[in-house]
Amino acid sequence: MASEPLTLGFDTSAAHCAAALLRGARVMATRAEDMGRGQAERLMPLLQEMLDEADVTWRDLDRIGVGIGPGNFTGIRISVAAARGLALSLGIPTIGISTLDVIRAQDRDGTPCVPAPRDMAYVQSKNSAPELLGMDAVSDPALPPAPAVLAEFIARLAAQAPENAAPPAPLYVRPADAAPARDVPPVILDDA
Repeated sequence: MASEPLTLGFDTSAAHCAAALLRGARVMATRAEDMGRGQAERLMPLLQEMLDEADVTWRDLDRIGVGIGPGNFTGIRISVAAARGLALSLGIPTIGISTLDVIRAQDRDGTPCVPAPRDMAYVQSKNSAPELLGMDAVSDPALPPAPAVLAEFIARLAAQAPENAAPPAPLYVRPADAAPARDVPPVILDDA
């Protein structure tokens, strides 16, 4: 009898670094750390610690699920880049799962809603694209679960997704707050 597939799910789309490892439907390990910064430095060690705890290796993985947002621009890029790199190097599928999909998968009452800065929220009503609204405009918010539960649901939804799904891409609802650099770029001299 073949062993059940091993799925890794992780997310850094908010002020956390969270991951879960599933063997079939059974949770083998979860990790979640609150952090406003440092997800890029912490993600891979956190994943390795979790794999060690479950006594499995990277090569044992069958699939990766990754949180694609909406949320923090940098955090989303960290997870998506890590997942795509791992999938490419391991030769396994990686599936992008939005936080809004996780909220819907929990069959909770209310409108899926992810808090955003400045009293705003990323909201997705039935059969509509996600949008950025004032939090006070959402009368029945269904908020994301705790980070460890979010990572577990990302892994569960990824395990059920078709293998030929498109590579994950960040779910950006609004443009970046970043402004172009004010400094004049340096002059590049040509040696020729």
